Amino acid sequence: MIPRALRPSQVWLGRLAAARGRAADKSGAAAVEFALLLPVMITLFFGVVETSLALLCRADVSYMASTAADLISQVNTATTADVNNVYSAAGTILYPYYDPSVGGSAKPTIRITSIKDDGSGAAGKSHLTGTVAWTCTQAGSGTLTFSTPVVGGSATLPQPIMTNGGSVIIAEVAYNYVSPTTKVITGNLNMTNSFYTKPRRILQIAAPVGGCP
Repeated sequence: MIPRALRPSQVWLGRLAAARGRAADKSGAAAVEFALLLPVMITLFFGVVETSLALLCRADVSYMASTAADLISQVNTATTADVNNVYSAAGTILYPYYDPSVGGSAKPTIRITSIKDDGSGAAGKSHLTGTVAWTCTQAGSGTLTFSTPVVGGSATLPQPIMTNGGSVIIAEVAYNYVSPTTKVITGNLNMTNSFYTKPRRILQIAAPVGGCP
């Protein structure tokens, strides 16, 4: 017996059911693939965010060192208040990583040192060495690269920038950076930078009147 031909409506219904079945299979595969890729996508997202924040903080640390050196180099006679103001002004650059109005142990470590001519250079020529005239340090969370200079001790500069009878101001900054999310960058990063400049108005800036803050 020959079966009767299917009606057009039955044919379309059969095709629609088959299409729905294939779509369901594809949706299930897509869900599995998304579940497998989701951890990788989240890691990449936090990696980009945390790396960007760390780089911005690193740039602020560099700017802090140049700002601290520039500010102290503009005075004729430094005082305890002057040095303390330099610390505060430089610290504001790190906001919102560090809030100077709150303070605390998270503040940056800042060291300002004056190196004066030790008389070893030839007349009219710059040289590498000098003598530590004074140094002031704000203790903070970061660890400075070099040990604390000894007043009266010798110092070697990275380039021959010391002139006869002159001096060089060195500002060093260190900050212990902690990621706000700690998803990818889980440990602390010790960010450091230093900046060298010369006094603008006089050859040598004397030790702060009243001592270091």
